[in-house]
Amino acid sequence: MILFEILALIIFIPISMYFTNRGAETMAGLAVAMTLIAMIWNFLYNWGFDLAFGENRIARSFLTRLLHGIGFEAGMVITSFPLLMWALQESFLQVLVWDIGAVVFFFLYAMIFNWLYDQVREKYFHTPA
Repeated sequence: MILFEILALIIFIPISMYFTNRGAETMAGLAVAMTLIAMIWNFLYNWGFDLAFGENRIARSFLTRLLHGIGFEAGMVITSFPLLMWALQESFLQVLVWDIGAVVFFFLYAMIFNWLYDQVREKYFHTPA
């Protein structure tokens, strides 16, 4: 989870600075706050998802991974939108557009990262039963 978030920060802070026209300090502070929200949400969401769909992540289909990503990002929008509104001090519509852009970025990033992580974990850390 920490690797996921560190890479996300490295990639996303410059992108968010460009699209919001905000400085590094503002976007880094917001990104760190969002990372903390994401880490807590990630733990809770994945725990619940594993309970519902089983812990065998390698066996998950593309559709299951797609539903996983959509559910996670929907939860992030709900939990983070008030913070974004407060921090960016922009209109509801403008923040919504930026938030949707961030959701698309993180959705794709999470799908790729989690698939790679599961493959590496299975190949190098799988212990036969």
